[in-house]
Amino acid sequence: MPTQQLLQCSPTLCFASSLPIKKGCSHIYSGKLFSNVNKFKITKMTTTSIVATASGTNKKGRNQDHDVVQQVTENLFLGMDFGTSGARYVIIDKHGIIHAEGKRDYPPCMDGNSVDWTSSWKMTLFLLLEDIPYSLRPLIVSISIDGTSATTIIVDSNTGKPLWKPFLYNESCPDALPLVKSIAPENHTVCSGTSTLCKLVSWWNSYNLSKDAATLLHQADWLLWLLHGKIGVSDYNNALKVGYDPETESYPKWLLSQPYSIMLPSVRAPGTSIGCIVEDIRNQYGFSKDCVVCTGTTDSIAAFLAARASEPGKAVTSLGSTLAVKLLSTSRIDDARYGVYSHRLDDKWLVGGASNTGGAVLRQIFTDEELQELSAQINPMQTSPLDYYPLPAVGERFPLADPKMAPRLQPRPQSNADYLHGILESIARIEAKAYGLLKELGASEVEEVFTAGGGSKNEKWIQIRERVLGLPVSRAVQTEAAYGAALLALKGFQRKSSRPS
Repeated sequence: MPTQQLLQCSPTLCFASSLPIKKGCSHIYSGKLFSNVNKFKITKMTTTSIVATASGTNKKGRNQDHDVVQQVTENLFLGMDFGTSGARYVIIDKHGIIHAEGKRDYPPCMDGNSVDWTSSWKMTLFLLLEDIPYSLRPLIVSISIDGTSATTIIVDSNTGKPLWKPFLYNESCPDALPLVKSIAPENHTVCSGTSTLCKLVSWWNSYNLSKDAATLLHQADWLLWLLHGKIGVSDYNNALKVGYDPETESYPKWLLSQPYSIMLPSVRAPGTSIGCIVEDIRNQYGFSKDCVVCTGTTDSIAAFLAARASEPGKAVTSLGSTLAVKLLSTSRIDDARYGVYSHRLDDKWLVGGASNTGGAVLRQIFTDEELQELSAQINPMQTSPLDYYPLPAVGERFPLADPKMAPRLQPRPQSNADYLHGILESIARIEAKAYGLLKELGASEVEEVFTAGGGSKNEKWIQIRERVLGLPVSRAVQTEAAYGAALLALKGFQRKSSRPS
């Protein structure tokens, strides 16, 4: 698609209507990426096909059908990850071998002076489908998507059209918090201003039109709905922060007694087949009529799945725009005082939380080139005396839940390398505090940390973190959340295939 077409939100891909913004909630999400549309440059989409060679090894080739040396004939599985700044896709086979992958930045669909995120996400979804090598599309038998945790969309139950601008993952709704705390058990996961339930309650108390035909969906739910066409289906990872109990596999009575419970989606296990891909999309993009769409998960859980950390004590730190830690534990830990919550992962619990610190702070200060150049000057074995709490804006979620917490990035030394060293080490200390808190609250003790996300590519940072944590730290073999989503698609297909016909 030509660049000029990307910059114009096509009517078939974007919602043209103007959506209201909830004034009682505060956006922490940075709109810096789209601050000047005229200067915005579309980053060329990157896609790669994995081509089999005669020796049986793999090499990466450009995305052209004539590059394929060995014809692929087996079933393939598509996973897509919608993160904070862009989206990726990965296609794997049943052995987990990658056959193609690609990424897109979010195009700047604008609604007045603000970004129309739902239109941008929708356009990106279909751009990614278009980017998939055509020869592979008929072989894809299952699809799943992950999205940012607690990113919430209120939609019309009949049309799926958003009734409100989406509540982004780190958007706080303090106006709803007292009401939520009055109905939920003490220290419940929903007792945080950024919880999905707070966003729902805030919307419910502010929307003056009829609410009879409104449904709550999470980012991944809504994107998946565009593919399967069944409104009102979620997964128990995404639904956790709206109050769903994955242990009992039901919404609690204290939540169902509320008037807005009519908006809650039905919930299934992640990687559960919902239905086949809708006919018009199937025909337009060349997918098989038997291709199924499966429930998804959150981005940090998809990254954990990609790392394949399967034993209690194994942990994954995802270093993207934010820092998310996940520890596989035999015990469930939920404590909203510290922003700690547990996701169900089959018969175990994925305990952790997400901090607002991370790569977004680094990108506010350094360019990619500066990060690479300055990192090379750092001695990772030397302790930095600088004590920061790097945040991109006011507000922290975990390991301290404090919406008024201010960033601490001073004093700044003369040396930029020393400044970067101090920031990287301070983020590592936040990570160490996070894992230490999980242990204090009763989770399995962390024994090894795998790293995912863009920060996993910085070897000096990995060495700093290994020293600060006092644990083995390594980059996961697979680091992309889209790979974890593809594993969910594989899981969903296997479940479907194993059912008696």
